[in-house]
Amino acid sequence: MANIGFLACETTLPGSGQRRGDAYEHDLTIGALQPEMRAHGHDLQVIDWEAPVELFAGIDFVLLGTAWNYQDRADAFLNRLEALEKGGIAVCNPPEIVRWNMTKTYLRELDSAGAPTIPTRWLDRVTATDARAAMEDFDCDALVVKRQVGAGALGQELVRRDELSDDWTFAMPAMVQPFLPAIAEHGELSFVFVEGRLSHALRKRPAPGDYRIQSLYGGREETHDSTPGELDAAHAVVDALPFPVPLYARIDMLKGAQEQLNLMEVELIEPYLYPEQGPRIGAHIAAAITRRIAAS
Repeated sequence: MANIGFLACETTLPGSGQRRGDAYEHDLTIGALQPEMRAHGHDLQVIDWEAPVELFAGIDFVLLGTAWNYQDRADAFLNRLEALEKGGIAVCNPPEIVRWNMTKTYLRELDSAGAPTIPTRWLDRVTATDARAAMEDFDCDALVVKRQVGAGALGQELVRRDELSDDWTFAMPAMVQPFLPAIAEHGELSFVFVEGRLSHALRKRPAPGDYRIQSLYGGREETHDSTPGELDAAHAVVDALPFPVPLYARIDMLKGAQEQLNLMEVELIEPYLYPEQGPRIGAHIAAAITRRIAAS
């Protein structure tokens, strides 16, 4: 019925010679999607998003997939998505959503809309003086400093009061948050949605001695049976998004005070959707794409 392009990158493509340590997640994703696409009459083709535009000839629909180097080439990535869309290719999630989701300041908008978020300082550059001031403001002894445009915890730093030197800096636009021990005690919850409907949920835990939950750093995942309150919190975030329901969304949340779930991030660009914990995700995505193609 349609030719579906799955955007990957130089470090996730098989056979590239420089694959990331978590590139097996690309393989699991393709393994989940390909048979389901085929069952719906679609042909799934993996393409480097930076490949010559001629290679996209005949593609009807594009999934952003595992383009996991986009944060270092954000403008080029957006330009490519816009060019594909202008060429008549349906892009999911589309460039306007990617632009909104690319810079993590979108969390301020969701906080204003009522989604509970972690206290955050937004700085163009972070110095040791800034870090100490944030610790005083947050009443904590450790901070997590993240890139405002970033993914997969790359470039992220855990800054502790007793280890902070006067010459420390984080020389790029950053979000500064208190470190929450709940990440190790309870793990991060992820809720995977397809067209606004929950596909599955999972709990992600860091390796002993770490705080990062990504598999690249030894994090591990397990299926999670959500409570009604947790589902309500995740659905409320999806409902607060300032655009029509996207094809896919992953809502990452962390337990805070009084057991309240705080929003960590809304992943709408190229999130890993954890097919091992959600074995129906391929079927859900394929069916959603088929519906969208039929409606176009």
